[in-house]
Amino acid sequence: MTTATALSVDQRTIPNRLRSDERMGRIVAVTGAHAIILLDATDGFFDENAKGAEIGTLMKVETPTSITLALISALSSPTPSHSSQEQELRIVEVEFIGELPKDELGNPKSFRRGVSNYPSLGDLVYRANRNELAMAYACDAETAVRVGYIQQDPTIPAMIKVDEMLGKHFAILGTTGTGKSCTVALILRRILEKNPQAHILLLDVHREYAQSFKGMSEIITPDNMALPFWLLNFDEAVEILVGQQANRETDVEVLREIIPIAKARYMSNQRRDKTRTRDVLVENNIGVDTPIPYRTSDLTGVLEEYIGKLELRGELAPYKRIKARIEAISRDPRYVFMFGSLTVQDNMAAVLARLFRIPVNGKPIAILELGGLPSEIINVVVSVLARLAFDFGVWSAGKVPITFVCEEAHRYVPNDRSSGFEPTKRAISRIAKEGRKYGVSLCIVSQRPAELDPTILSQCNTIFSMRLTNERDQEILRAGISDAAASLLEFMPTMGAGEAITFGEGVALPTRIKFDLLPAGELPRSNTASFTKNWAKDLPDDKFLHEVVSRWRAQTYNPDSAGYSIDEGATVETGQTAAAAGDAPAQQPRPSLRRDSFMSPQIGAPLIQPAPQPSGFGKMTPAAVPLQPAPAPAQPEAQQSLASLIKQFRT
Repeated sequence: MTTATALSVDQRTIPNRLRSDERMGRIVAVTGAHAIILLDATDGFFDENAKGAEIGTLMKVETPTSITLALISALSSPTPSHSSQEQELRIVEVEFIGELPKDELGNPKSFRRGVSNYPSLGDLVYRANRNELAMAYACDAETAVRVGYIQQDPTIPAMIKVDEMLGKHFAILGTTGTGKSCTVALILRRILEKNPQAHILLLDVHREYAQSFKGMSEIITPDNMALPFWLLNFDEAVEILVGQQANRETDVEVLREIIPIAKARYMSNQRRDKTRTRDVLVENNIGVDTPIPYRTSDLTGVLEEYIGKLELRGELAPYKRIKARIEAISRDPRYVFMFGSLTVQDNMAAVLARLFRIPVNGKPIAILELGGLPSEIINVVVSVLARLAFDFGVWSAGKVPITFVCEEAHRYVPNDRSSGFEPTKRAISRIAKEGRKYGVSLCIVSQRPAELDPTILSQCNTIFSMRLTNERDQEILRAGISDAAASLLEFMPTMGAGEAITFGEGVALPTRIKFDLLPAGELPRSNTASFTKNWAKDLPDDKFLHEVVSRWRAQTYNPDSAGYSIDEGATVETGQTAAAAGDAPAQQPRPSLRRDSFMSPQIGAPLIQPAPQPSGFGKMTPAAVPLQPAPAPAQPEAQQSLASLIKQFRT
């Protein structure tokens, strides 16, 4: 049978609904999951007004039992012509991705991956119409949320399947300035709008997400954070109390010996009996990593006892070093959130309740602002939080699913084995490898995929890749994806802000999408400073510098420093535009860091409210602030549930 005859037979067998679609050409080669299409110049495709094909366009081929769908993965012209009057051969390479099975009447049903009946040579190829696109990219409306629209047809929404995406982790990647923070805020907001009883913990390195989740978030800053030091495991305690000094093995062993003793003394005091410390250790199976409260005074007391017993001068050095370090760090105002409490209480349930939003109380996301924390302790804090999230999932048997969002993830799980904090890498890796079994999902946000631990990235089954210009970053993504999605990655260096290539379990098909725009009041605070605007004026005196130095020394952070401007129309902390900000009441600055800003046993309730600082260039003087009523404590059922989980974990 000649080609012309085959085409005529095909034309007779194609339903009328397909003949009106835009014809692209015919199949001239099929190899496994790939095919080559010869574009037909007689169908109007070469008309200047016709919409051309591009990588990622969805095509269709009619078969007797289904409509086979394929993504364009490559375009070429084997014999290009120099004359616009001459017709040239143009071919398209496609990869079959799935099909729309037909019912008894020949109407397409729901999309399914894989191909049961491959097209053959000579079959006509059409551009998928709007209905077929909608069916191919459709998701369950009950569990999916919209985040934008597909690039091929702006009328088709880009949906993400929440259960599939969170159940197997996801990553948001992109160079700085591509809209990565807006994408994180958009995806999380859409999830929270549909799931108001969610439990999300977001690590906010640059203090930019607070205004994106107004009214639905618990903002945790270094000023109001409560993360008792006794929640540290041994590796984390060594990092803070010993550090990376040379020949530290002796100091580490001393710390390993005295921590269980201090925990036993605390338990003995709580029992108000005279049980010997050794008996308490054995009876309660207390180890160096058991999350039981203890006092720094007990640690120093044990050290003093050892120092009094030792006679050789050389043996005293490790004990004296640890004792001096404990006393110094207890006085350091930067560590007030960990060592600042005047009394030690067993408030582990309250800490977990606040971090993981149990109960939710209308605030399903906790935003932990890491900006302002000492650089040497940020990794330790992230390690504690990741470990607590995983352990909570284990001991709650996954009954309360938690999403752990890690911004600037390349800081904590770097590819370089010699850099980073090893306990942090282990804690996040454990969530990536085993968290799915216990209802703990991981979101990795990074601008440098090549600097991420490949083990972590390989566990993310859904990827949102925004513009990436570095060749190493692109190669990391190409290494573990299908050919169709790999061809889409060719767009990465040239995509605009707010665009992404998305693929994986959380989306129906690999595709290029454009994210929806958030309202101005919900955009993250990630604006770039206007150099020309700020350089066009001079500060009247040096009061601004004095204020900066005061905050610097007090380790307080106020992004709304007077005399600094952002671009016109850019969002400010109140969620209004810069032009309208003058009509709004002045925003209160962030509270200063004080040692009396520790947390009460009630969830999220400071015993003493921090004193605010006045705005402007004037002298920073504390103002008296009346005590505010503490928020309502957790529901009794939730408290009892957390208490029982903690008891199981400790035993």
